[in-house]
Amino acid sequence: MASTDDTVPHAPPSGTAPPGRPAAEGAAGPSARMPRWLPRAMVLALALVAVFQLGSWAFHQLLGLLINLLIAFFLALAIEPAVSRMAARGMRRGLATCLVFIGLTIVAAGFVTLLGSMLAGQIIKMAEGFPDYLDSVISWVNHTFHTDLKRVDVQEGLLHSGWLRKYVQNSAAGVLDVSAQVLGGLFQLLTIALFSFYFAADGPRLRRALCSVLPPARQAEVLRAWEIAVDKTGGYIYSRGLMALISGVAHYILFQALGVPYAPVLGVWVGLVSQFIPTIGTYLAGALPMLIAFTVDPWYALWVLVFVVVYQQFENYMLQPKLTSKTVDIHPAVAFGSVIAGTALLGAVGALIAIPAVATLQAFLGAYVKRYAVTDDPRVHGHRRRDPVGSGMLTRAWRVRAQRQETRDTTGAGTAEDGSA
Repeated sequence: MASTDDTVPHAPPSGTAPPGRPAAEGAAGPSARMPRWLPRAMVLALALVAVFQLGSWAFHQLLGLLINLLIAFFLALAIEPAVSRMAARGMRRGLATCLVFIGLTIVAAGFVTLLGSMLAGQIIKMAEGFPDYLDSVISWVNHTFHTDLKRVDVQEGLLHSGWLRKYVQNSAAGVLDVSAQVLGGLFQLLTIALFSFYFAADGPRLRRALCSVLPPARQAEVLRAWEIAVDKTGGYIYSRGLMALISGVAHYILFQALGVPYAPVLGVWVGLVSQFIPTIGTYLAGALPMLIAFTVDPWYALWVLVFVVVYQQFENYMLQPKLTSKTVDIHPAVAFGSVIAGTALLGAVGALIAIPAVATLQAFLGAYVKRYAVTDDPRVHGHRRRDPVGSGMLTRAWRVRAQRQETRDTTGAGTAEDGSA
């Protein structure tokens, strides 16, 4: 007989582990290596994050400059028709742009000068009449509360009071901040004027440089969008100027009738501020005439307030929709929503340029939206389709009842036929 030792497995020697199984395919082992694409992907991801952070930082740092460029571009679009008309008559484009800017500067300087002289004269008048105002207030307090106040005591109390001293100190400390803000505003205004001049004077060169990097089909679209932007921006400025003229004349008539001083300057103030400062322009425009009318008669200030509110409603619902539809061709609700969106995005600057920007976008996209003929349905005109039998809950209930009765009759007839069969 054969020995059975060959069939019995031998036990491993003591102190040694059994041989392990071979590693499965794809499992991590001592000889497994990192994929070649993983380091490159990690470096690319880090580079993208770094570029994004750098771009975000640069955008926030240059946001003021970008807003100035945007304002300058729309200002150049606004004066583009006048510059192009003068250039078409043989004048150099740079000279035409310079003449337009000189005209705008003269108008703005004249307005600021008149307004400043009016405010200075009114402040001097109020300072000269302050003792009389103080005497009237003291006499009213003495008569009402049975006190014995004197002007000298009140003046000494004001001069030696702690809050007046703190107010003077805070005002003196804030002079530097106000001066810095004024200088910053002047620099910003100069930057906008300079870029506007370059955009308007070198408009054809800028368009050629932009079109030189685009195919012919895209060039036609860019030039068409530029032309639409010029038309819409010019129409917006024209409509605002016309409404400012109407508003100024109407308020001038009111101020002249009430005998409010500086009526012409106040009329110009109300017209320009109410139209070219969005959202809060109406309130700023009406505050100054109310203050000056109050110095004449407190009831005159109330009349000015009532007239400003009534005229604003007339302008919003009667005048502005007609002028805007003819010049900018944008719905009043869309205009109002665009102003709110522009204010949320860019503040007062966004509110000022929102309407021409939206009008330009609407007109440009209108050529790419396919339109169809509307069916002659009464519901298109807001009329509901009338039921010939009638309408209302009773009619619907009668119909439901009739349908149920008809169903019952049909079911009963079918059952009778089955029984007869």
